[in-house]
Amino acid sequence: MKIVVLVKEVPDTYGDRVLDLETGLARRDASDPVLDEIGERALEVALAYADAHEGTEVVALTMAPASAATTLRKVLAIGAGSAVQVVDDALLGADLGLTAEVLAAAIRRVGFDLVLAGDRSTDGVGGVLPAMVAELLDVPNVTGLDSVQIGDGEIRGVRATDGATVRVSAALPAVASITEALPDARIATFKGIMAAKKKPLDALALADLGVDADDPDAARSIMLRVAPRPPRQAGVKIVDDGDAGVQLADFLIQNRLA
Repeated sequence: MKIVVLVKEVPDTYGDRVLDLETGLARRDASDPVLDEIGERALEVALAYADAHEGTEVVALTMAPASAATTLRKVLAIGAGSAVQVVDDALLGADLGLTAEVLAAAIRRVGFDLVLAGDRSTDGVGGVLPAMVAELLDVPNVTGLDSVQIGDGEIRGVRATDGATVRVSAALPAVASITEALPDARIATFKGIMAAKKKPLDALALADLGVDADDPDAARSIMLRVAPRPPRQAGVKIVDDGDAGVQLADFLIQNRLA
């Protein structure tokens, strides 16, 4: 079994998010870079399966600047057997379409039985990348899993919906995304940190994958305008002089909230 886990380096989720108003891109230097927690949880699913099934290969894959190699070493220290990083200056500011195209090409090159990912990253919060990758790979996609079971040539899990839970399954090869209901990742040990220094970490460029970031026939999103978030305005205060109910009703009606 070969499991490819999609991971991502993101700005610290506890730090401030800052946009560069000239480029419209997130300022990656505004806070310390960290491994996205949802990617860590996906990695834990893969490693838990590998612990119980000898011969399982776990490969971490990311598309990120060269500086993210440090974060990938953390993934290797946690337990991934190898890592692949797609690095290319032409990918700066890549939209979801291009990102999915690049990741799918890298997955094809690496080979896979199962691709695991988080349901959404904490920076872009797109929530559609796993489905896009599955479409490009032409394999089944099971999304938003709160529990995962892998085996017998398929992946099974439970997805929560409004007022119900749904049991889903798909034959392998497949792409699956998990939610924060899955366990936290294990902690890297000293032994794991030392072993990570010897594990393979391969870098790929767009030329290696046969992807053209400037392909005029490919759908690419264009940012037309970006502006800072306006300062928060003070709310309306209602003082109860015996007519607070009337004031509240008037406020709701005026703001089309009732």
